[in-house]
Amino acid sequence: MNIGEAAERSGVPAKTIRYYEDIHLIESPDRAQNGYRAYTDDEVALLRFVSRARSLGFTIAQCRDLLALYRDRSRSSADVKALAESHIEEIENKIAELKEMRDQLASLARKCHGDDRPDCPIIDDLAARPKN
Repeated sequence: MNIGEAAERSGVPAKTIRYYEDIHLIESPDRAQNGYRAYTDDEVALLRFVSRARSLGFTIAQCRDLLALYRDRSRSSADVKALAESHIEEIENKIAELKEMRDQLASLARKCHGDDRPDCPIIDDLAARPKN
């Protein structure tokens, strides 16, 4: 199948497939006699795998590791779990950072009168020099 069909079947845009090939996340398939790349069902399955991993927030580097584990039939599920748990920790850290940002911004918004006056604690805070 051509890249358009592979994109449709995998749910990964053709441009993204080309990007994954350019960065060697996935291998470019051999070209058919017509000069177009001919994708197989296995390659579409790999694209779906990467797409699902990306939808869970795994980085390209982590996807490389996951693909290596996927291809390694003698892998240890403990290795896969360790990678997933490491990613969960990263997500938890991001959630904590986002909550802190939300709390700071909410505090500033509460202090702002939101009226026709030019005075605004939000603008003042954004313009303030960092505290050392």
